Amino acid sequence: MFKVLMRRPYTQMQQESASSPAQCSAMIRRDFPVAARLSHHRVLSGVPHVLPRLTSASAFGSSTESLVSRFCVEKTDLKDYVLPNASWFPDMLSMYQEFLEKTKADGWLKLPSFKSNRDHIQGLKIPSGFAVSSGTSSDQGDWRIFIRCIQAEGQGYEYVIFFHPTKKKSVCLFQPGPYLEGSPGCAHGGSLAAMMDETFSKTAYLAGEGLFTLSLNVRFKNFIPVGSLAVLNVDVEKIEDQKIYMSCVTWSRDKQTVYAKSSGVFLQLPLEEDSSP
Repeated sequence: MFKVLMRRPYTQMQQESASSPAQCSAMIRRDFPVAARLSHHRVLSGVPHVLPRLTSASAFGSSTESLVSRFCVEKTDLKDYVLPNASWFPDMLSMYQEFLEKTKADGWLKLPSFKSNRDHIQGLKIPSGFAVSSGTSSDQGDWRIFIRCIQAEGQGYEYVIFFHPTKKKSVCLFQPGPYLEGSPGCAHGGSLAAMMDETFSKTAYLAGEGLFTLSLNVRFKNFIPVGSLAVLNVDVEKIEDQKIYMSCVTWSRDKQTVYAKSSGVFLQLPLEEDSSP
């Protein structure tokens, strides 16, 4: 849900990641070692932080059901941005309806999306070892998650994420608007990378308290036309050594075109209770 480090080995055009598995592993060991073997690390250059140590009694004690229950609040005055609006094209609407039907019998859940991640974790906070100053005096009401920064309907990120708790997988329906254009008529590669990271983020948190992005690798295959539907299929591959490993394939609606493939690794770390008034 919150990002400490994001490797971005991509451009708007197609590009292969240059990092080998060994290099990736070395990076993780250097920057984000497992908590039980670590005393200090840095979140920002020149600012030392102590990574909270986990005990067997506190590490990952929340079940997927309890995480989903807290995340998917049933009654709230907050605006849910994943409800259909007039900018949704037929492909987006029809597939949304298909997955709504699956929520009734097949175990899928539609995840709400509020203006800020702060709204999803009310009563909780980032572990104190990762707390950083925002560097701004902006009013709290102005905080927005990056992919909710464009307020006009249909101009930026139109998306909805469905999550399956048992299968630990997600499907994101993404309709990029004209404000996300890269090459004329096509969505910028960075907009898709951000959408992948967001889907990874929500999946990692609900599947096992994955909190921070350790790495994100993207291989672009084809351009996404602005206004078309891209379907992101995310699977949790494994959870080990306090890390959650995931994969994503982004398809066209008819599955005839692969837009991109990606993998992500998230640090597994529980949030803390927020006792502040």
